[in-house]
Order: sequence, then structure tokens, then C-alpha cells
Amino acid sequence: MSHYVLSGYIEVPPKGLKEALKRQPNGAFLVQGMGPLTVHGHAKLGRLLFAHGAGAGQQSPFMRQFVTSLAAQGVQVLCIDFPYMQQMQETGKRRPPPPIAQTLDQFAQWYALLADLFDEPLWIGGKSMGGRVATLFASEQPCKGTAPGVVIAGYPFHPTKAPDKLRLDHWPKIACPMLILQGERDPFGTRDEVAGYTLPPNAQLAWLTDGDHDFKPRRFSGLTQTVLIDEATQVAASFVRAHGTGLT
Repeated sequence: MSHYVLSGYIEVPPKGLKEALKRQPNGAFLVQGMGPLTVHGHAKLGRLLFAHGAGAGQQSPFMRQFVTSLAAQGVQVLCIDFPYMQQMQETGKRRPPPPIAQTLDQFAQWYALLADLFDEPLWIGGKSMGGRVATLFASEQPCKGTAPGVVIAGYPFHPTKAPDKLRLDHWPKIACPMLILQGERDPFGTRDEVAGYTLPPNAQLAWLTDGDHDFKPRRFSGLTQTVLIDEATQVAASFVRAHGTGLT
């Protein structure tokens, strides 16, 4: 039996997801042919499709803390696991993500399914690689009629050991507002590094004091990861409210 079924996910066909969400607005679903979907919180401000990073899925400690905190701020968060991550969960063996174009296609399929379930626009975003995928998706879509904005936790501006290989070529093609929540010491793009980049005017940066890629500060800073994650989600909720659709 599937790891997800054993973990209490409700198996539903894609066409049955809308009714399943009516019965259980906050729940864990195994969508046939797609994979796991968990829904957190209520859409007082908006809804966000949020994808995981390269090395850990939606059940990682960072994802759980970030999503729970953001949901408490009034943003409903819909989390998915990409197929390679599903295989990792099923087998218990680590594996690298596939080429980014493949993951982008899978993200697009999820967006097409989920955006059709709601009357209001669906925000997009993700942690690290998931955030990169969301920006690639946004760069290929007209802003009107699709995602009203992008929320990223720890953007991988470059590989950790290749600071000159920037992942910004597609950013000028993104029409909607972007929020990048970034630790000041993030090895994928520190505050000092990013200060030297030319970013489009619709990209807003929020720096988390002394945070690393998972928003963990050093002990002497007097801060904690929980404090920084809560700070990040408060900024994200305010961003969604400012650019949102007036949900109540």
C-alpha cells in the first residue's frame, strides 16, 4: 500500500477533488495520477500553491513550520510533492530532482488542476527550488487571469559553489508581483551578493536577520528559526493582502 495512503491521505480522482475539498476544506489528499496534496488554513487573504525544495518534501520541518505559520496569518496554502519526491518517500532513498523543465511541467499540471477549483486567483510560490519553478512558471504566463503573485522562501539565485551562474534570466519576463524572503547568510544568495544584482521593479526582497537558507540564525544573534519564519510569513501575508483579491 502507498506510503501516502498509510499516512492517512484520502485517495481521489482529479475530477472528484472539488467535492472532496467541500467536504474537507483542510485535508490530505492523494490525487490519482498526480500525487499528494495537503491544504492548510482558510483563504481569508488568498490561496497559495507552494512547492517544496530540492532535498526535502512538504513534510520537512521548514515546510511544516512555514506553512502552518502562513496559514495562521490567513493565507490558505496548498502543498504538493513532485514525483521524484514521492519516490523518495516511498523508497526511503534519496535521489536528485529531474531536469528543471520536467518539474516545471509537473507544477503547471498542478496549477491547471487547482486554479480551476476556485473562483479567486491562485498565488504560486515555493521553497528554494520550488520557488525557482514558480518563477519560471510565472515567466511563461500572462499575469492577468493566472497567478496574482509569487512568494518565494529562499530563492536559489545561484548554485552554492558557482556564484557567477545566476538564475535570473527569466525574471524580466515576470509581470506579476514577487516577494523573495531571504536569509542574510543564504549560501544561494547572500544579502551582499544580491545587492549587486539588477532585479526587476516588481521583485520585493525581505531580508531575515542572520538567517541561512532555512532561516536559521546563529545563536549569538539572539534570534531563533521560529521567530524568523514567523516574521517571514507576516511579511508574506501582508504582501498577499496588498496585492490580493479582497477575500473575506
